[in-house]
Amino acid sequence: MPVDKQNSIDISFSVPFVHRLRVTENVAGDDFSQLLGVIHCGDAGPAKVLVIAEAAVHEASDRVSELDRKLSDADKVRRVGELMLVDGGEAIKNDTVGVQQVLAAINQHDLDRRSYIIAIGGGAMLDAVGYAAATAHRGIRLIRLPTTTLAQADSGVGVKNAINYFGKKNWVGTFAVPWAVINDTELLQTVSDRDFRSGFSEAVKVMLLKDREQFDWLCQHAGEICQRQMGPAAHAIHQSCMLHLRHITEGGDPFEMLEARPLDFGHWSAHRLEPLTDYQIRHGEAVGMGVAIDCLYSTLRYGFPESDSMRVCECLAGLGLPLWHPALDDYKVLMTGLEEFRQHLGGRLTITMLQQIGRPIHVHEIDHRAMADAVAQLKQVAKHMDGPICRSVASGGR
Repeated sequence: MPVDKQNSIDISFSVPFVHRLRVTENVAGDDFSQLLGVIHCGDAGPAKVLVIAEAAVHEASDRVSELDRKLSDADKVRRVGELMLVDGGEAIKNDTVGVQQVLAAINQHDLDRRSYIIAIGGGAMLDAVGYAAATAHRGIRLIRLPTTTLAQADSGVGVKNAINYFGKKNWVGTFAVPWAVINDTELLQTVSDRDFRSGFSEAVKVMLLKDREQFDWLCQHAGEICQRQMGPAAHAIHQSCMLHLRHITEGGDPFEMLEARPLDFGHWSAHRLEPLTDYQIRHGEAVGMGVAIDCLYSTLRYGFPESDSMRVCECLAGLGLPLWHPALDDYKVLMTGLEEFRQHLGGRLTITMLQQIGRPIHVHEIDHRAMADAVAQLKQVAKHMDGPICRSVASGGR
């Protein structure tokens, strides 16, 4: 029976989104109006707002309680429930308990699509709370207040929400544009030295992909950032954030429907390395190692200058990031990350590599001998470089 052409209809359409980013120095103090400004009241009166914070952040600073009190006193806000505290780090992503707690609170307080969840915490906590917010009623408005350098520089402005499943990173999740993101400098005071440093691997990554001038600047100021000098650190965070945000909003593929995921440069091995170490290493630390490996591989296979590969390793070490972990010694297990990476996107394997700083390419196969050589090279580089530059602070924590 012939097919009626009128029954085969393909219509392309687009959905408009607004990505709201605010940069503040003290959102719980003089900059509180920036938070109020992104909360929109409707005809029904004050907006319902549920505040969820990472427990460790709340314990480390009274800023969360101050912010919660101000919201409770604001005329345009109807605060519901008590301040909700949840776990942070990979703990909240490694099972469904945290997500279920957030969903239960959404249901208990009758939040709807015009309601708001204000999430205050690190990237993992924002991932899990964001997943709950995106799936309840198919979307509660989410305002993210990232409290780590990594979240402010990268994931906080992303459109991905996820938890880990089957021992695989971000296996269950959604794409959902946050209603707003507020990058607040004061909130970074709650983060440990180790977590402060680990976030800058994502700045190294995106600057390698997008902006040689910014990468050069980062290399020059790595030591200052490692020592938590907030002037250069804030600049690096903001530049990284803007490069990520422009890619998401202008790159033409915010929900990763195409083959390549350039912002996941260095991540195929990082995502494998995290569960291999039972998440004892930070995501940013794993990304730093993954970026170094792929730069060395790009030198072996695609002509990326060896001098630039060494600069990348020096920059990472200067930022106080480790270049090596013993889990990298098990090359065969590490390489299973390639198939997991491919499955996560679908289709044929597509990995981003570099020909020059600011000139990425997408490849569809890996030369295993060259990759093994790249990993081995990194181990030797780490022996000479990983420690003397920043060991005094890299081994400490606050």
